[in-house]
Amino acid sequence: MDAGTVTTVGNGSVSEPVLSVRGLEVDFVGSGHPVPVVRGVDFDVYPNEVLCIVGESGSGKSVTALAVSGLLPETARIRGSIGLNGTDVTSADDETLRMMRGQEVGFIFQDPATTLNPVLPVGRQITEGQLAHGRLKPADAPARAVELLREVDIADPEGRANQYPHEFSGGMRQRAVIAMAMAGKPKLIIADEPTTALDVTVQAQVLAVLARRQAETGAAVILITHDLGVVAEVADRVAVMYGGRIVETGPVGDIFKSPKHPYTSALLQSIPRIDATEARLEPIPGTPPTPAALPTGCTFHPRCMLGNGRPRCQSEDPALRPVGPTQMAACHYAEEPRPTPQAATVRSAPAPRTGGEPLLAIDDLKVHFPIRKGILRRVVGHVRAVDGVTLSVDPGETVSLVGESGCGKTTTARTVMGLIKATSGDVRFEGRSIVGLSRGAMRKARRQMQYVFQDPFSSLNPVLAVEDIIAEPLRIHGLYDEMGGDKRIAELMDMVGLSRTMFGRFAREFSGGQKQRIGIARALALQPKLLILDEPVAALDVSIQAQVLNLLQDLQKELNLAYLFVAHNLSVVRHISDRVAVMYLGRIVEESERDALYDSPVHPYTQSLLSAAPVPNPEGRRARRRIVLEGEIPNPAKPPPGCTFHPRCFRATERCRSEVPAFLPYPGLPTRAACHHAGPLRPEEVPGPARDLEMVR
Repeated sequence: MDAGTVTTVGNGSVSEPVLSVRGLEVDFVGSGHPVPVVRGVDFDVYPNEVLCIVGESGSGKSVTALAVSGLLPETARIRGSIGLNGTDVTSADDETLRMMRGQEVGFIFQDPATTLNPVLPVGRQITEGQLAHGRLKPADAPARAVELLREVDIADPEGRANQYPHEFSGGMRQRAVIAMAMAGKPKLIIADEPTTALDVTVQAQVLAVLARRQAETGAAVILITHDLGVVAEVADRVAVMYGGRIVETGPVGDIFKSPKHPYTSALLQSIPRIDATEARLEPIPGTPPTPAALPTGCTFHPRCMLGNGRPRCQSEDPALRPVGPTQMAACHYAEEPRPTPQAATVRSAPAPRTGGEPLLAIDDLKVHFPIRKGILRRVVGHVRAVDGVTLSVDPGETVSLVGESGCGKTTTARTVMGLIKATSGDVRFEGRSIVGLSRGAMRKARRQMQYVFQDPFSSLNPVLAVEDIIAEPLRIHGLYDEMGGDKRIAELMDMVGLSRTMFGRFAREFSGGQKQRIGIARALALQPKLLILDEPVAALDVSIQAQVLNLLQDLQKELNLAYLFVAHNLSVVRHISDRVAVMYLGRIVEESERDALYDSPVHPYTQSLLSAAPVPNPEGRRARRRIVLEGEIPNPAKPPPGCTFHPRCFRATERCRSEVPAFLPYPGLPTRAACHHAGPLRPEEVPGPARDLEMVR
């Protein structure tokens, strides 16, 4: 669209754009040559509209948003025009930009922990901008802070306004940041990955709050995210970025139904879906280019099924052009039919359990951390991180632990590995108890089970070359020569899809996906029977995530590995699991075979989790129903009496408030559940269509 165009937006009204960007280019000028990070971006955003900008890391999404708000550092060189409600951002002086950011634009950053000042009360920070711009009297600030916290569904806003950020949960901090960004009723809201680190239930709460606040103010929204499920839920229009450019843009329904650019198609094929289970993921080959070393011609051609090997794609950068009545794409061959992907390997349904001896058996496991106070550090209570978990994993099986942050998933996994001491209960591996083993005996037991950590950046030694990182377990156990030494390391590199030419490189020289492959290779070095995978793809882009998930499934089939898989992404869990156990406040509340749990959940908490999970299908979002859990997870140091879920449960009765439910089989399903009122979700228990989760059309 041309700058200044008057158009009809999603809610049917006629309007001019709040934001109009034309020919935006951003180079970073440091040592050496300028690095082009944004290369000729054009877009408009209208009142009451949500524009989602998607793409892999390094595509220029966040830099574009920072340029719009005038927050780029001095090393950035900007060309083009940015018109925000009459202000030319690129030529504005510091005072004009300060006033613009205080009145016209609200920015919601990805990490609320770094957005909020740790030494100031949250209420003071929420009203700080309004006070600085003279839009609020100091005497009125406390009441206004309470009002804003109430508007974003913070319980006890009067008490919370005087608390500090560390006293808020992650979801509460993000809602407080939304309150801060919306305090001045800005015309434009920029949300940069606002739900990336949040559980699905908290994510649903945050999106609902953002939607409601937008409806009240009529603001335009730019939402930056890599979660295509969230895009399908909330977007009006989508802009797909790659290599610093917008390569496709159009209405959300058209983008998902009929993508025109090969990169958009590849992104959609690479995501695991909560509404489908069997098809193997189709990852995008290779890795995104770095801004300092962009390919000639079309930047996507080295990874493209359509253009790889075509001279025009290798030499000529395509312009963004109309490819239909509603879409634009930067592809020379956008009108050509897509090449048919290779036949996907269909993952069969989980095999029936044999009833034999499980590889791993967890029996009534409890992990209680003492709370100490006073000079004498006396124990005054306990945090019940794990409070009676019973679970098993068979050879060659994938069992997933899911639940909100703080439910005890990672503590359970680390206790199995012997990294945390169990308070009581038992953990048996191949029929032998491994609880209370001596240090030497536990090290020997760990040869058969290895741990893959969530963050590949911090789990690899930065001063060791890759071959030494992978060889470390072999050397610790004195098996380096016995297992083949360098030959074994090379085999492991081949096994996880890393080139042997990478020998000698350090962890900092690898991408995030490659780092995670190194961690998996290290875990496989001792030929274990069990891998404990703690959020192994949470920090990865969707295309790299698909590569790692396919790798894990291939390795499991080849080596007959068992996986204990810890995750909060329900789409990933459905794709990779044989069985799923749902945890809440230190206990398993429901456990079943994968398809039975996803298709026929019986515990209200499981039903709430699945209801809150975003589905990458824009067509069904208006009719989709949501159960948005109210409140926060109770304090594990003071769990509620009876069923610990009852304060947030839509089925809670007096019995739930006083009697702990037993974990029992549910008739007719391969399911066990801890609920007095377990059963299918009834229509009257679900709110109407989830319009509060949609941005106003």
